[in-house]
Amino acid sequence: MTPVSPQLDIDVVGFGNALVDVLSHQEDQFIDDIGAIKGAMNLIDKKRSNHLYGLVEERTTVSGGSAANTIIGVNSFGGSCAYIGRVAADDLGEVFHEDMSRLGIVHTTPFAPTEDPTGRCIVFVTPDGERTLNTFLGSSNGLKSSDVDMELVKRAKLLFLEGYLWDPPEAKAAMRYAASGVEPGGRVALTLSDQFCVDRHRASFMDLIDDYVDVLFANDFEIQSLFEVEQLEPALNLISERVELAAITLGAEGSVLITPGDRTYIAADPVARVIDKTGAGDLYASGVLYGLARGYDLERSGKLGSLAAEEVIGHIGPRPEVSLKALAGDLA
Repeated sequence: MTPVSPQLDIDVVGFGNALVDVLSHQEDQFIDDIGAIKGAMNLIDKKRSNHLYGLVEERTTVSGGSAANTIIGVNSFGGSCAYIGRVAADDLGEVFHEDMSRLGIVHTTPFAPTEDPTGRCIVFVTPDGERTLNTFLGSSNGLKSSDVDMELVKRAKLLFLEGYLWDPPEAKAAMRYAASGVEPGGRVALTLSDQFCVDRHRASFMDLIDDYVDVLFANDFEIQSLFEVEQLEPALNLISERVELAAITLGAEGSVLITPGDRTYIAADPVARVIDKTGAGDLYASGVLYGLARGYDLERSGKLGSLAAEEVIGHIGPRPEVSLKALAGDLA
């Protein structure tokens, strides 16, 4: 791998759907009643979003989106970050932008007009901690290549791409455009985001991986779906042939970081109670990315990912409630 240039002074630049997350606790029957697929990301329109929003009285609202959650995690570890994601010049868009700025995360993406409103993701959390996402993409869906701040991309040690944003053709082109601008020594990372997302875009995801991706994040179901196999082991063997590093989460079994010649298994520490799985994969990615940006070995990077994921599932919401840097201590 080409040594990291001193000009690569941003640890991670995230690229994804800029959304406001609305979280609510509900029973399994509620998920059935609204006709959603439990545990999946269900794409919905503005009318459906307004309807679901009106069904819940008690809710927690935070700025988010998958890649944004990851970037906030890297920031919490003490990493330098920027984010590319489109919000509107409306109240929610201002909240999102100001939230990022307050954290010290650079966000330069031009605002969309108010008639193209900021997207939101309504997350229903069931008693088992599983989250069902109902996403109105809004203005985030209109991201295009001209919105990409390529100067930020050129400064990135890692460009982190969110698979959820792969649906709109213009956003897909923008992601490939951004990946093409990563400087020597920088790396492109991709999260597959969701099994149903993989099912929709398997062939084009594979093209993106072969053309640009150095680091791939997925869970066990997503990586099996990518290769259309029913067992995990064949999928792990196949991905080891295509990327520099694959970081695969295995639920209660922890995770495995795979290179073409080796595997590093990271055990999951037992936690007292799973409150909310929202953001678990996002925060796992934050720890691994922070470790990679700082040049840590895979075991240390994986442990940081595990620590971040375990922190976030212990409370409501997709972002850490304490400093991950302080929580990690000498590990970070």
